[in-house]
Amino acid sequence: MKITFPHMGSLYIAVEALLQELGHDVVVPPPTTKRTLELGVRYGPEVACLPFKVMIGNLLEARALGADTVLMIGGTGPCRLGYYAEVQRQILEELGTGLEVLVLEQPLENPARLRGDLRELFRGRRVSRLPWALYIAWEKLKACEALEELALVVRPREKALGLTSQVLAQALREVREAGGVRAVHQALKLGKVALRDTGAPGKDRVHRIGVVGEIYTVLEPFVNLRLEERLGQLGAEVVRTISVVEWVRNHVLKGSVGLYKTTKLERSAVGYLRGWIGGHGLESVARANDLAADGVDGVVHILPFTCMPEVVAQAILEGVARDREVPILSLVVDEHTAEAGFQTRLEAFMDLIRRSERWAVHV
Repeated sequence: MKITFPHMGSLYIAVEALLQELGHDVVVPPPTTKRTLELGVRYGPEVACLPFKVMIGNLLEARALGADTVLMIGGTGPCRLGYYAEVQRQILEELGTGLEVLVLEQPLENPARLRGDLRELFRGRRVSRLPWALYIAWEKLKACEALEELALVVRPREKALGLTSQVLAQALREVREAGGVRAVHQALKLGKVALRDTGAPGKDRVHRIGVVGEIYTVLEPFVNLRLEERLGQLGAEVVRTISVVEWVRNHVLKGSVGLYKTTKLERSAVGYLRGWIGGHGLESVARANDLAADGVDGVVHILPFTCMPEVVAQAILEGVARDREVPILSLVVDEHTAEAGFQTRLEAFMDLIRRSERWAVHV
């Protein structure tokens, strides 16, 4: 079995480690490019959201490298993520790829299917390796996220344009190549030192911009046109509100046994939204409200075109911007989004922030 999976930021580092420790041959898709998107647009449904199309492109490129099995997650609720795996299965079958699709559903939603796919995933593998595989994957996931969060702080203060991104890429490579937990911790330690060294002394006061939105568009640099990097190079310290570590802890660990509750998010969104609306819609509203209360200079809300939960959140965020007197910029992305227009909107947003003292405005 040569197993692959779609990209989502640096998550591939942890997933690759997990599968390799279980004894699988892992085929990591090539980095997402315009060709990846072109494949997804060509073979995916026209009305599908951008994440779906990019993922199809990832899987087709991995198939060209020899993959024969796809690992995907399932889902429930208004977000179309829950349909991804089944639609991808049909598309890949119609194209004659021969790819088998294994889906990791939440146990409470589809226990029979989960048992069957897990049986296939572990066929011929040593199940006794699972605790260690999960442990090293978890440590790599935490290390990658810690490095990325530090880079968000350092980038607007970097000595030379682009230096932080170069150092971060090298630090992530070191984490990926680490062969044990101790090596992961050492790579994290050295990566943090290298990132801190990219900062220029005496440049402490910078604008703080929070980023909220749909998880894939927040975390996948190709899809968000390197949003965090662009904001950092425009002089903004980015506050990322979406954490894969927290997502795994809440939706995979707690959610799989029915323990995850949205009560805290609902309290943060009180007055704007009463409950879960699918995807990360509730999180976008709650986190934007929290960011405004925390005194950020602005908030960027990024979402894929036609994403229903985030479209609902986008409308609600107008009220948050008005009531909290914080600028909020909504960026909708699809395969037609142009870099020039995207950059222009970010530059205008930063100019607005520099010229104002927390205006009540929604761009």
